[in-house]
Amino acid sequence: MDESKMIIPIENLVNNTGNIYEVTNAAISRSRQLSKTGSKDLDDNLGKIVSVSIKEIVTGKVKYKYEKK
Repeated sequence: MDESKMIIPIENLVNNTGNIYEVTNAAISRSRQLSKTGSKDLDDNLGKIVSVSIKEIVTGKVKYKYEKK
């Protein structure tokens, strides 16, 4: 598959040294935000909300912080 057409940068996801649970929760939260607010990135990626949110998280475009309750 042509990697230039992939929405999720697999290299970044595989090389992520952070907690995958935190990354997953951040992507879920970001997906909820995108579904409510929309984004130009959604238009560019055929409306694939989860893929766009994962890409934003693993590339560092969107920062997240785990807060203990």
